[in-house]
Amino acid sequence: MKVCVYGAGAIGCHVAARLVSGGADVSVVARGSQLAAIREQGLRVETPDGTLTAHPRASDDPADLGPQDAVLVTVKAPALTAVAAAIAPLLRPDTPVVFVMNGIPWWYCHGLKGDLAGRQFAEIDPDGIVWRHIGPERAVGGVVYSSCTVTAPGTVRVLSAKSRIILGEPTGEGSSRAAALAAILRAGGFVCEVTDQIRDAIWTKLAWNIATGPICALARAPMNVALADPTVEAAVRALLAEGIAIARGLGCMIAPDIDAIVKAVRSSPHKPSILQDLELGRPMEIDALYTIPLALAEMASVPAPTLGLLTALLRLQAQQGRQQ
Repeated sequence: MKVCVYGAGAIGCHVAARLVSGGADVSVVARGSQLAAIREQGLRVETPDGTLTAHPRASDDPADLGPQDAVLVTVKAPALTAVAAAIAPLLRPDTPVVFVMNGIPWWYCHGLKGDLAGRQFAEIDPDGIVWRHIGPERAVGGVVYSSCTVTAPGTVRVLSAKSRIILGEPTGEGSSRAAALAAILRAGGFVCEVTDQIRDAIWTKLAWNIATGPICALARAPMNVALADPTVEAAVRALLAEGIAIARGLGCMIAPDIDAIVKAVRSSPHKPSILQDLELGRPMEIDALYTIPLALAEMASVPAPTLGLLTALLRLQAQQGRQQ
């Protein structure tokens, strides 16, 4: 199976190495120092179970890699429109595109009924570029749990003892294309499942992102440092409750264990990706992770005052960073 991973950040490199281990013919769309390192020395992924090495083909031009059986997009939301503009050479008429990303995805309303039917989010898909160039019919949802960081060009350190990916069709139908990818990811060492309720999986992960991302970014501290303060832990609990309430207001009846999440976060030295982006001066995923959930909360008449306050502060911090 020919699989291209579009995006060579920490998650993309980890996924690519696991796909190689699972037997796929893997290529990577990368750029800059990551591209140079992958070409020269391949990928090195340091996990709690040992080190993975892989040598996928790599290019900054999708046309060099040719049509694929599947594409996994692992970029951050601000890069989506650039992906949509360049992805065509990787696609056959039946090539699925799996979006392994945090936050509310651009295809979220595809296949829904009621007030959300067919809605598009200009915050993450300006002018509907992704919707038109890729199309929601190609999209497969992906939710990943893997705390990892790029420690040097071509090298990723994974903190998670067990990394997990959940795949699912936006329409909720059974999916042979998701099942085929899941089998390769399992063979490569990921825990991987296919669900018919991918939006529940999105909101379960998003509750974590809502609870930890703004606080860690504003504190400029990893999770275990931020949550050492009892007042901060109380805010994390409030954010988790708000995220769960928004999801339920939209019909996703998730029920994550708040105590278990707080315990896991309190002991984790991981820096959420939005904090990593802030420290490196990269665009942050504020809209996908926080702005759109707040808009959906308003639509569902669910109050989210803590998330609203922290999102406003985070946006101010991002603006100040751009002005410096």
